[in-house]
Amino acid sequence: MTDPHVARRRFGQNFLVDGSYVRRIVDAVSPTRTDHVVEIGPGLGALTAPLLDRLDRLHVVEIDRDIVARLAETFPPERLTIHSGDALAFDFATLGSDLRIVGNLPYNISTPLLFHVAGTEGLRDCHFMLQEEVVDRMVAAPGGKEYGRLSVMLQYRFAMWKLFDVPPGAFRPAPKVTSAIVRLVPHRPLPVRAVDEGLFAELVTRAFTQRRKTLRNALADYLSAEELTAAGLDPGCRPETLGVAAFVAAADAVVRRSPSFSG
Repeated sequence: MTDPHVARRRFGQNFLVDGSYVRRIVDAVSPTRTDHVVEIGPGLGALTAPLLDRLDRLHVVEIDRDIVARLAETFPPERLTIHSGDALAFDFATLGSDLRIVGNLPYNISTPLLFHVAGTEGLRDCHFMLQEEVVDRMVAAPGGKEYGRLSVMLQYRFAMWKLFDVPPGAFRPAPKVTSAIVRLVPHRPLPVRAVDEGLFAELVTRAFTQRRKTLRNALADYLSAEELTAAGLDPGCRPETLGVAAFVAAADAVVRRSPSFSG
């Protein structure tokens, strides 16, 4: 199939075309022949082909049916397994354990897709290309303006490193923003584990919905000032100054206050 593919805005398509950045990304992933790798959004195959040069088999998840057809014509099925559908609805756990995920994530769904992937058991690592400001938020330390809900929730599960930037000119069509490559490696074991991870996520969301308020006011529906102090937290500080462990301590304090708690 030789007709040019027109990037579709509804799928957030910006295709990587600069070979030097393709090589840097594949070198960062550094796959070996038998690695278990899945690529999200392979697009026109800029990463797919060089990944397959180093792998026996590659899985891809692609929502665009025209691209699915192109991939099926270009790569043999015994080398490339194509999962046609939305990555947000795809169960990555069905691909097995020790899974490595790679992808140029569509900017319009990057945050929900990150949270979806974060819930996958058996990950070895992830290498994603994202809008630079999203990567900066992911790896931000407490106290900075980029630090927020995304930082806390991903740092709870992963160690993360911003590897390098990718300029707009490396894509067709060129996006209006700079991109960046980030590596995520699951913590094993978790440095701190919340007693109730659902409540932990809820509390973090509430805190950063009102990030300019003090902790006393932002979490008033959950804990009193006295309970915050008893949990080792300063009721007068702002949520953006707290590390992951502090949010876990606050969530656990809510759980332990419950009459049904037996831990």
